[in-house]
Amino acid sequence: MTRYFAEIGWLSACEGVQRDVSIEVTDGVITAVTAGSARHSDAIDLPGFVIPGMVNAHSHAFHRALRSRTHHGRGDFWSWRDQMYTVANRLTPERYFELARATYAEMVCAGITTVVEFHYVHHDVDGTPYGEPTTMARVLAAAAEDAGIRLVLLDTLYLQADVEGTPLAGPQLRFGDTDTDQWQARLAAIEAELPEVKLGAAIHSVRGCPPDAMRTAAAWAQGKHAPLHIHLSEQIKENVACQAVHGRTPAQLCHDTGVLGPGTSAVHATHLTDSDIRLLGSSATIACFCPTTERDLADGIGPAKALRDAGSLLSLGSDSHAVIDLFEEARAVELNERLRTMRRGGHSADELLGAATRGGAASAGLSDHIGGIEPGYRADFVAVDTGSVRLAGATDPVAATVFAATSGDVTHVVRDGKTVVADRRHLTVGDVSEALTTSIGKLYG
Repeated sequence: MTRYFAEIGWLSACEGVQRDVSIEVTDGVITAVTAGSARHSDAIDLPGFVIPGMVNAHSHAFHRALRSRTHHGRGDFWSWRDQMYTVANRLTPERYFELARATYAEMVCAGITTVVEFHYVHHDVDGTPYGEPTTMARVLAAAAEDAGIRLVLLDTLYLQADVEGTPLAGPQLRFGDTDTDQWQARLAAIEAELPEVKLGAAIHSVRGCPPDAMRTAAAWAQGKHAPLHIHLSEQIKENVACQAVHGRTPAQLCHDTGVLGPGTSAVHATHLTDSDIRLLGSSATIACFCPTTERDLADGIGPAKALRDAGSLLSLGSDSHAVIDLFEEARAVELNERLRTMRRGGHSADELLGAATRGGAASAGLSDHIGGIEPGYRADFVAVDTGSVRLAGATDPVAATVFAATSGDVTHVVRDGKTVVADRRHLTVGDVSEALTTSIGKLYG
């Protein structure tokens, strides 16, 4: 048994901030939490303000190589996508391992202990399956293990280029499957070969999958009690095409194909009708917002408060990794809403921190294991420097952390009871900046 001691800790949205918190851990699981406790002599100190490990509920690891290279000039989501395809075509298993390892290490240094990877680079450059169909999944699992982050792998179903059913071509061939049978065979292989990885499913979008395939993916996820994610209504163009071909919005199509539900996360959920919001909320579908990517790609501002009020949990992701900082994602949900509505206070600081922890845990399909500091949960802790120039003088650590902290204020990270980051240094990867520079350089060299 190991003891940790936090002078200030955020135990849950109900208990809130507590002082002098003693946390007992056995085999990576929290066995006791006591607030107002005297510090035991053998306790490991967690400095500053301690929160649960955060969950990045939507990641495309290889997009990290695009940072700074897609931010200049003009365009929109569709022009950005062409640049993304260029990087996707340069990935080999070896290069992908190095890039994902460095990207995941950056996440850990930012206080993220679980990542939900929306994984769709399955095949070789020309679309030919690797000799081992699990090759790229194993690459991501190995990268996550090295970086010290818990991986939830969403194997993505991608069958067509657009809502009209145009066949995949060019760079998209790496992402696609011939049919749902090939996709399910790969899922079965991943299950057998990587039992330590939490496996889920993703429907790329209503652009990428016809309705029958969406039904198959939903049935697989529900049968396995596994998380299911889908890019939903990120672009108006997608909505218009879906309406033209299927006579309904993407959310309505998801409802009609059995996709919606408490195990499903609608990623982005940006351009929704009032009816769409009711469908997502009444089905308890989770809404995963990625504000730094949504603003970078000029996607728009999603109706986060309306979805929450309708019954949807909120989770957060860094998606394209224009920034890896869940504090920024959290506050952007509220600050974007203020710009759109010209009103303040749609989301409290506790609710936003909850989206980065408990909401993300639900999105990952791990809500009974992670996202809180309480007995029975995995021992995932993040220490935030309350003495930094951003948080100095603050009296409310939750509000200060959500609305002012950055990833650079994370000093210590513990995952499964093991310290991964200490004094802002990753203990296994070491120089994360160098790892990123080297791995990204190989893609552009």
